[in-house]
Amino acid sequence: MSLRYALLAILTARPKTGYDVSKGFHSSVGHVWHAPDSQVYPELRRMEQDGLLESKDIPWGTRGKKKLYSVTEAGITDFRTWLETPFDYSLTRDPLALKTAYMEWGNPQGLLTQLDEHIAFHQSLITQWSATIAGLEAQTDEILRDRLGASEEREWGLIAGYKILAYKGLVARATAEVKWAKEAKKESAKLEERFGSNISTRTATAPLRSIDEHEKG
Repeated sequence: MSLRYALLAILTARPKTGYDVSKGFHSSVGHVWHAPDSQVYPELRRMEQDGLLESKDIPWGTRGKKKLYSVTEAGITDFRTWLETPFDYSLTRDPLALKTAYMEWGNPQGLLTQLDEHIAFHQSLITQWSATIAGLEAQTDEILRDRLGASEEREWGLIAGYKILAYKGLVARATAEVKWAKEAKKESAKLEERFGSNISTRTATAPLRSIDEHEKG
């Protein structure tokens, strides 16, 4: 996925200025596709050059002007094609899982600290996303209301429903991460209690035998 489809998603609600796109981005699609402002504005200009957006100047302040972006028919077609096209999954890059897998070389207390941070981080996401779900269900969410205001009332349930579905998926993933981290803390303690004293002094230069040599005794 590229940033442009996240921006198209925002602009399918109604025409917006670059500032409003950026504001809406960070409070909605930015939860599933992070990008800084330094990427948003240049991408809007590229999308206009590619014919996906068009813009017009509108007054800003007493003398200034700013661009109001809207999606073209080509942009709508491209967005729909993207929605309906399967994507390639990325291979996992999980630093905490990598550290956990080789913690026999480290201080287990360091792992416990990182697991606590992992739990706190994902619990904060669960709190944030659960509040978003509540706002979507009550239709009090500001971004949703902006989109509903530009849509037919008969479409409101569908518009809100799919967004609720997406956030429930995010909550489910974060909940699974919290569950794993809590279990990992317990398992780490058991491993250290049973095996820790046997490997705590290992060094890079220590003579190690192969598993075949161990089995031969």
